[in-house]
Amino acid sequence: MELKVIDVKGQAATNLSVSDEVFGREYNEDLVHQLVTAYQANARAGNSKQKSRCEIAKSTRKPFAQKGTGRARAGMASSPLWRGGGKIFPNTGEENYTQKVNRKMYRAGFAAILSRLVSEDRLVVIEDLTVDAPKTKLLADKIKGLGIAGRVLVITDSMDENLYLSSRNLPNVLVLEAYQADPVSLVRFPSVVVTRGAVAKIEEMFA
Repeated sequence: MELKVIDVKGQAATNLSVSDEVFGREYNEDLVHQLVTAYQANARAGNSKQKSRCEIAKSTRKPFAQKGTGRARAGMASSPLWRGGGKIFPNTGEENYTQKVNRKMYRAGFAAILSRLVSEDRLVVIEDLTVDAPKTKLLADKIKGLGIAGRVLVITDSMDENLYLSSRNLPNVLVLEAYQADPVSLVRFPSVVVTRGAVAKIEEMFA
């Protein structure tokens, strides 16, 4: 299949032949959901810790008499039933939330996301994207010149210091190199801009 390549002014330049295996795959919603869920789960630190009833700093004295008060019997104030008491089956801070994703599944899911972007006209291929100086306005004007509004993910084949510094202060723009692209970012951003060189690198990684 072929993708239309535009210049920095948003004008059509040439066509680029790409692999159907990467950009023309049938969309598999279940696979993409599993891939995105696993990617987010693997990013969890798992260091949240809660206290059990034996770790609560409360007196172990019986709060009130067993009988005669009309209240439910209670043995100590650190009971999980009481406010400020310990947790039942608390997080230990050593939880492991990682999910295994096979290489073949990852490649297929990544290609399915790219193919959906192409079919919905949300993937824009440009010749190149560079800025002459580390100024936010220069990059913002270039993205605006492409006719793209809203949140944008930019994937380049190589990122120089000017491009990196220019993108840091744009809240709706994320610039990544091809090897840094991840499924969550591709799904999260409505528009994705990819340079010609980045397309070649993506094909090399996932074809």
